[in-house]
Amino acid sequence: MKKEDLVELVHAKTQMTKKEAEDIINGIFDSIAKALKKGEDTAISGFGIFTVKSKAARVGINPKTGEKINIAAKKVAKFRPAKALKELIK
Repeated sequence: MKKEDLVELVHAKTQMTKKEAEDIINGIFDSIAKALKKGEDTAISGFGIFTVKSKAARVGINPKTGEKINIAAKKVAKFRPAKALKELIK
């Protein structure tokens, strides 16, 4: 499913214009991204939790050359599905 598909679903269910539905979807995604940028978790009841995890710096190996390279520390977004979502997928 793509973002355009979500916009279409919201448009069909709510009688909003496609532009209004797109603004709502974009607002939700922007809010989640801003919270993650601040290092805050975002929990959506019955769906899951978006969190930020830190990955430590480490030494990796270039698979082409076998050369050792340093990989810098970074932060990554993680998603943990809620129990209700896990049950729905089964």
